[in-house]
Amino acid sequence: MTSTAQTHRHHPEAPAVPAPAPARTAPAGPPPAHRAPAAPSPARPALAGTAPANPTPAAPSPEGPALAGPPPTRRSPSGRRGWRALAHRIDTATPPTRDRATDALRALAILGVVLGHWLVTALVTDSGTVHASSPLWHMPQLAPASWLFQTLAVFFLVGGHVGSRSLAAARARGTSYHRWLGVRMARLFRPVAAVLAVWTVVVVVLLGSGVDQKSVYALGKLVLSPLWFLLVLAGLTALTPLVARLHPAWPMAVVAGVDLVRFGLDGPAWLGWANVAAAWLVPYCLGAAWARGLPRATGGVLLSAGAAATAALVLWAGYPAAMVGVPGAEISNLHPPTLAAVTFGLAQCGAALLLLGPLRRVLRRPAVWAAVALVNLSAMTIFLWHQTAMIAVTATGLLTGAALPGLHTVPDGSGWVLARLAWLPVFAGVLVVCWAAFRTQERGARVPAADRA
Repeated sequence: MTSTAQTHRHHPEAPAVPAPAPARTAPAGPPPAHRAPAAPSPARPALAGTAPANPTPAAPSPEGPALAGPPPTRRSPSGRRGWRALAHRIDTATPPTRDRATDALRALAILGVVLGHWLVTALVTDSGTVHASSPLWHMPQLAPASWLFQTLAVFFLVGGHVGSRSLAAARARGTSYHRWLGVRMARLFRPVAAVLAVWTVVVVVLLGSGVDQKSVYALGKLVLSPLWFLLVLAGLTALTPLVARLHPAWPMAVVAGVDLVRFGLDGPAWLGWANVAAAWLVPYCLGAAWARGLPRATGGVLLSAGAAATAALVLWAGYPAAMVGVPGAEISNLHPPTLAAVTFGLAQCGAALLLLGPLRRVLRRPAVWAAVALVNLSAMTIFLWHQTAMIAVTATGLLTGAALPGLHTVPDGSGWVLARLAWLPVFAGVLVVCWAAFRTQERGARVPAADRA
């Protein structure tokens, strides 16, 4: 999350939409999973729930929900019938070889980031200034909520899986590494330019109108700090050729060693920043291994072992129970990441792998798949603008001249939680406005089909 809620999100990269092709109806069974060009060794059976790859049709891009044409824009009848028509178009335009479960994991991670930021971040007005706070500081018993909304490990798991497959597909086409990397970096960072431009103007206007610097800093930090996720993802993506076959145990050992020096030997605090790369390299490498093929028991082993290790670290090693950063806390599991964040992430990855089969069955329904596809097509826009939506509602509320519960008040009780839940639809409505205004930046990051990976 951000520095206030320390999740960032993580963000996600813009999904690719291939060039128009004749629509075809997906088979009744679950769509075959994407596979790397090299088949898994017979000694390493594919993960349970993973359907065999279909060698006949050309494999689609593993970047995002690859519709066989641009996102649907034709006007449809209003109401339920219009949604069914749109869902049917998206369903029939999706190649049958698409592994929809991977896209669903990405969509769930995005929604976890958004809800997590909106629920554990508070902007409190005090003596004319605005500062960030967290209900987890005032109500530590709510720490389990962070276990649901801190979904960074799932982002990097999917990122490693998709990145490894993408690079293998690019090599098979004869695409150079530099061209492949350039395309992926454009997808990540083109939408960021709009956020930076808008907030540069906002900061100048706020300072020029006399808003104090502390308030401006708090708002700017809330918006910009999630971008660390994109920087880490970009770095790991660039290193994909080197780390694609790296065992996750190696970066995990680095994290354990850094924590031992920091907390056990009173080492320098700055050493913890080495974990920013090492900690998220663990699920990224696990995603690359998933692309090659994992034993059937992997999901269950990761879930049980990761959960047990996390519980032990929290109960007996002094790590915080909250898996996000809490303003004022002495130790944060996320800023920088700790060993507890890594073991918790392994448990999340195990749960994600176990969900693949059920997700594929559910995603046979056109309406469910359409919702997942649309979230993925706007993933970067949602990630980059959800904090701005919350800030816009908070700032507008100040015009009433009163501190509105759940919006400007200290998050120190159940009343605040209930009031904040009531504000979530308002945040979502403003986010839809931001999406309508800036989604073209994400669409602009599309590339010709020949260059997609």
